Amino acid sequence: MQRDYLELSGLTVSFDGFVAVDGVDLAVLPGDLRFLIGPNGAGKTTLIDAVSGLVAATGSARYAGQELLGRKVHRIARLGVGRTFQTASVFEELTVLQNLDIAAGHRRGPLTLARRRRGVPEEVRRTLGTIGLTDLLDTPAGELAHGQKQWLEIGMLLVQDARLLMLDEPVAGMSAEEKDETGRLLRRIGTDRVVVVVEHDMDFMRAFAQSVTVLHAGSVIAEGSVREVQADPRVQEVYLGPGHHSQAEVATVLGEAL
Repeated sequence: MQRDYLELSGLTVSFDGFVAVDGVDLAVLPGDLRFLIGPNGAGKTTLIDAVSGLVAATGSARYAGQELLGRKVHRIARLGVGRTFQTASVFEELTVLQNLDIAAGHRRGPLTLARRRRGVPEEVRRTLGTIGLTDLLDTPAGELAHGQKQWLEIGMLLVQDARLLMLDEPVAGMSAEEKDETGRLLRRIGTDRVVVVVEHDMDFMRAFAQSVTVLHAGSVIAEGSVREVQADPRVQEVYLGPGHHSQAEVATVLGEAL
């Protein structure tokens, strides 16, 4: 039986009486590139904050049979859970290689770290190829393009052997070409990992999502393929407002929103 999957049961997050995530049940298997969408304030980022230990939550969040709720952030990370943010968290003064070395846990003194490497650890070399930065290994991260910084941050999770990756709006601010390359990267890494993508870019979602979960007011209102959630009356009401809508209206509005 497949154990390396994410399962949320009754996940709830409250802030001073305001319920931001309201009893969410969710299961994501490896190979299922899951997009988490919904209007602003739907609870998407708060949900992955809870799973990664950044905010307190009740209910259950299990990965690979391990309960995550109640654990410290670093202990959750050691279980193979990785998280990125909208702004890439890389060491801009260090090279691509040095960033990956640090993430991989190669503990060297500052003088050694500053020197040019004669060899590249195998897991770092493999990750450089996966994220498409092999030719830039000696480039300071601060000189990378916006999209490349995001790929480097994802690479820093991969060298830590993160098996559950939660990515918060990974293509925000990217060019069309960078978005396409990011989508292909997510497909590569998602074949044998659990990948959850919080996203507002619906063109990107339509192009690369294998399944979609729609949140509204902290609750799941729809789940399925892009086509299925687009046809769901509850999703239409959230994006179009209450009332009856013609197929033309749905195609016009949800064709852009979803």
